[in-house]
Amino acid sequence: MKKIVLTGGGTAGHVTPNIALLPALCKMGCEIHYIGDVNGMEKRLMAPFDFVTYHGISTGKLRRYLSVQNLKDPFKVLKGISQSKKLLGEIRPDVIFAKGGFVSVPVVMAAKKHKIPVVLHESDFTIGLANRISAPRASIVCTSFAPTVNEVKGGHGVWTGS
Repeated sequence: MKKIVLTGGGTAGHVTPNIALLPALCKMGCEIHYIGDVNGMEKRLMAPFDFVTYHGISTGKLRRYLSVQNLKDPFKVLKGISQSKKLLGEIRPDVIFAKGGFVSVPVVMAAKKHKIPVVLHESDFTIGLANRISAPRASIVCTSFAPTVNEVKGGHGVWTGS
């Protein structure tokens, strides 16, 4: 049985595409895990799917404005990377599908330690910050728009559509 980890969060736009994949993944007989923010809205969105194992991690966010949270968040990200390394070592997934959002960054960074391939997906015309940070560590970056492929450094971007 193939094991897959889905990750993404912060907004429904980073979670609902993962939810859309669930029927196909179930039909393929995959063991599905979701890594999201320990307190994130993605936890509530994934709750109805009892065949998905949800794992919450600590995570921070890069705010592009002055906030005291900007001092705390790097430590949350480091904790999230550590938690993700441990989780990925236990789950031992065949692949990670990362949809973006700040919670996906620690998961993608931890995947490198375990040599787990990462498929990154960008739905927007312009690559978001989390996916921009994660892209160099991804095996492939799928984009919804053909011109977005040009934003992917390293030549591992592919236009797949939505």
